[in-house]
Amino acid sequence: MAEHVVIGAGSIGTNVARLLVKRGESVRIVTRGGSGPEHPLIERVAADASDPARVTELSRGAKVIYHCANPPSYTMWEHLLPPLQTAVIAAAKANDAVLALAGSLYAYGRQPGGRMNEHTPMAATGRKGRLRRRMWEQALAAGIRTVEVRGSDYIGKDANGIYSLLIEPALKKGRAAWITGDLDLPHTFTFNGDMAQALITLAHDERAWGRAWHVPSPPAVTIRELARRYAVAAGLPPVKLIRMPRFAMRTAGLVVPIAREMAEMDYQWYAPFLMDATETADTFGLTATDLDTAIRDQVGARGGEHAEGRPRSAR
Repeated sequence: MAEHVVIGAGSIGTNVARLLVKRGESVRIVTRGGSGPEHPLIERVAADASDPARVTELSRGAKVIYHCANPPSYTMWEHLLPPLQTAVIAAAKANDAVLALAGSLYAYGRQPGGRMNEHTPMAATGRKGRLRRRMWEQALAAGIRTVEVRGSDYIGKDANGIYSLLIEPALKKGRAAWITGDLDLPHTFTFNGDMAQALITLAHDERAWGRAWHVPSPPAVTIRELARRYAVAAGLPPVKLIRMPRFAMRTAGLVVPIAREMAEMDYQWYAPFLMDATETADTFGLTATDLDTAIRDQVGARGGEHAEGRPRSAR
């Protein structure tokens, strides 16, 4: 019987599981294919996490259920996320477990000056933001002990984001990176290890239950500065950044579904995007990992030839 059940084995679920077993606690990871890190205290189970009966069964005796699953494509959100949310809520309720949700800033929508703290109203008008709001409200209304931990765009080992998708390929090939967004506006990035630590800490502290909190994150930086730091960490020349016209993604969205979904969220990259986690830090004593430390964590795991000349590690 596992003390903790983790739904999803992406970078957040994997980090949660690894931090828990370091504390000597047993973990069950549930994914469709049975993936996840190998460890004597980790049991990997292949199951449909959108099946309430199956997730309830797999969560028997668990103290906490960590919902860290996220469909890989925006086009799948409205189809896949609601059943997952319903299933984990049912499992938490049936087993009297705390439900810890890995959330995002989408529910806030556009905010004046791009600033968001733990009390910013959920005012999203886009489909994905409204969906995130509905799911959190569903958890709050379920009569369970729950907490949502919200972070910004992830950096760190195995994070799927601006580095892995845009900067790393350009660095490796010595070519320019085409970026959708303003290159010189401040943007908060969250270390995925800090998200995992916050999920565990807040799930075990009753002061956190019943509301959303932000992950303490490094000071905001521009895309241009972030790319420069990645190049330094990789021991490679700086990558040239080319700003893609904003209309390009919107035009492509007329015929390409994923481009349309990305264009809906592009406001995050054309204005300051600033997450304040002061209240979380003050209440729970959490601190952000240094930005360059997080970058080295990611480049060391994913980078090609770096300063020491070592070959790229196998993933």
